[in-house]
Amino acid sequence: MKVIADIEVCVAAGVCAAIAPDVFDQDDEVGKVILLDENPGADQHDAVRDAVLSCPSAALRLVE
Repeated sequence: MKVIADIEVCVAAGVCAAIAPDVFDQDDEVGKVILLDENPGADQHDAVRDAVLSCPSAALRLVE
């Protein structure tokens, strides 16, 4: 699994960081997504899928 985050589309809702904090964080200044791990381990896959589906701006994508 590879995660792609588009910071131009991100609206800084923080949902991804709340759901999968080992994979996503937020920029301290503007709040936009920071991708901590673009290839998360299998133990993170469910949380990452939930975060991608929950993103209100569709700024996150998965390549499996």
